[in-house]
Amino acid sequence: MSLDFALLARDGRARLGRIETAHGPVATPAFMPVGTAATVKAMTADAVRATGAEMVLANTYHLMLRPGAERIERLGGLHRFMDWPGPILTDSGGFQVMSLAKLRTITEAGVTFQSHVDGSTHELSPERAMDIQRQLDADVTMVLDECTPFPADEATAADSMRRSMRWAARCKEAFARRPDRGASINARGDSPARRPGYGLFGIVQGGVYENLRRESAEALKTIGFDGYAVGGLAVGEGQETTFRVLDFTLLLLSEDRPRYLMGVGKPADLVGAVARGIDLFDCVLPTRSGRTEQAFTRFGQLTLSNARHRDDPRPLDERCACPACRKHSRAYLNHLINAKEMLGAMLLTWHNLHYYQDLMREMRTAIGEKRFGDFADQFAADQACGDISPL
Repeated sequence: MSLDFALLARDGRARLGRIETAHGPVATPAFMPVGTAATVKAMTADAVRATGAEMVLANTYHLMLRPGAERIERLGGLHRFMDWPGPILTDSGGFQVMSLAKLRTITEAGVTFQSHVDGSTHELSPERAMDIQRQLDADVTMVLDECTPFPADEATAADSMRRSMRWAARCKEAFARRPDRGASINARGDSPARRPGYGLFGIVQGGVYENLRRESAEALKTIGFDGYAVGGLAVGEGQETTFRVLDFTLLLLSEDRPRYLMGVGKPADLVGAVARGIDLFDCVLPTRSGRTEQAFTRFGQLTLSNARHRDDPRPLDERCACPACRKHSRAYLNHLINAKEMLGAMLLTWHNLHYYQDLMREMRTAIGEKRFGDFADQFAADQACGDISPL
């Protein structure tokens, strides 16, 4: 039995829902902090939970190389390994193969590549990607796809998309008949790999071309998946193009399945994508920004190394309940950043993830109360105001 998705309310195209997984529920729309290598950078698992996050993302490519999926399986699976008992989605690793591997060869069989860690040679096929994610015990498994470069002409995008659709069919077949590998059987007769709450998502590709996105969506719906991701965006095309592609792509997808926009994005991107019907997000931006002096607030993005914060006793955001805002001043954060103390990156990362979770929670409330349009307008107005005046 696969994971379950309940659509609880709509406001325009914005959706309020709940995903039931083997490791607990996820209220949607939801933002997943990125725990690429079984850790959200600069955060403990307890700290990530304290932000309100219910689901995190981990990456097949990185974990297959180090420490290895077999080792994680022997140690009880990824949830135990990283102290995250809640739901986990695993990226199939296709994007990282394309962007990080030193050398790579793509064939119909899959991808052969050299590790960016030590130069060793590896193969990643659709079947192998499914097996690795089973070993990790991912609640949501992603199909292996070929990441279409941007920009790409229509012929290149079409060839790439069609290979991804053939790989998607192989992933579905491999996922459906995952071996139990001697796993214990529960009272119902289900193995851990097959008990309720595990699902496989397909990925819509096709670049910026509406006809190719339509072909991809129809192919995936014919195969049949538990949810659908929109891939190939947030790769340099700009927000206007991203939203344009979402406008026509989401109309092609099943209403009763969760929709996941991969690798997005800035707060305004999240609000705009929720308005168009997206349910799930992930992005490295809040954590990466926290490690590079940046903080997200209701009134825009701040650079904490700037001199204007040096003598400021006020918090980043007086309405924020994260430790950086409750316990520390802008002046202290400015000092930590300029002194290159690691606590600065930790506190800004915590704040950014807390801000993102607050934003998602506010959007869920607004959808449930049928006032999402007003919320989006107020969000845009607040962001346009800019930061509070310096002292």
